[in-house]
Amino acid sequence: MMACLSSLARPPRKYLRMETHNKLVIGIASRALFDLSASHEVFEQEGVEAYCRYQIEHEDDPLEPGVAFGLTRKLLALNQPGSVQRVEVILLSRNSADTGLRVFNSIRHHRLGIERAVFTRGESPYRYVPAFGVHLFLSADPADVRQALESGYAAATILPSNVGRNETDQLRIAFDGDAVLFSDEAERVYKAGGLAAFSDSEVQAAREPLSGGPFKNFLAMLHHIQAEYPADSAPIRTALVTARGAPAHERVIRTLRHWGIRIDEALFLAGMDKGPFLEAFGADIFFDDQSKHCESARQHVATCHVPHGIANE
Repeated sequence: MMACLSSLARPPRKYLRMETHNKLVIGIASRALFDLSASHEVFEQEGVEAYCRYQIEHEDDPLEPGVAFGLTRKLLALNQPGSVQRVEVILLSRNSADTGLRVFNSIRHHRLGIERAVFTRGESPYRYVPAFGVHLFLSADPADVRQALESGYAAATILPSNVGRNETDQLRIAFDGDAVLFSDEAERVYKAGGLAAFSDSEVQAAREPLSGGPFKNFLAMLHHIQAEYPADSAPIRTALVTARGAPAHERVIRTLRHWGIRIDEALFLAGMDKGPFLEAFGADIFFDDQSKHCESARQHVATCHVPHGIANE
């Protein structure tokens, strides 16, 4: 909500760390979890003091769900009473403790099992991502997201979206491939030489696994939870939704096999708009590095932009 950004000039780290946590940890900003559009408009038009007064005056009025609310609810539902806690969701907010009271009241109203929170009063909450061991950071602030990505953590910017209608209890998460699950090494070939050079390169390298991208570890943690259930009754279902088509499909399949990570559905669309396919999949959320694909997707499902790789340089 309030601007005060630290420098983005940090050396990038490789996205190959595998965290040792047995629990999936999600860090989420208040504007991703709840609809704060009305109060944010007050902040934009009247400033910080007016925003603080507005939030305090309305602190007993529950906030409506935001774009990532459904994702959060389904993730927390994986924690069944009396069983091992599989997921923790932590609120990382630019609000102050005073203005954040409305957010906590809304968490209680919606019966979300969120206990930990950080309120930074305008500064970037990113610096607490490593301390909590966060596997995925979701924010409405692109600068905070870039900081997390630059430091080697999966992060994405929540976009205003038409939230899809997956009303089942199963959590459905969809990913783009290059620069999200995988590195952007193949995308760089495409940018430099075009489709023909990209296809030739991928055919020649079909048996060489791609390097991991920023979301590899997050997908691995989802796989870890899925592995506790029979394949036909897992509470999580994943999909790879990529603009790749044949013959560039083989390297992707072999890479996932090499990693030992399960993906439930794979859609090789050869450049078609992704939105209708994501709606057909019933995605609760979708992650993509390219703005044009995000624009199509957000008309159909909750969508996050991953500002990583050559497409975002």
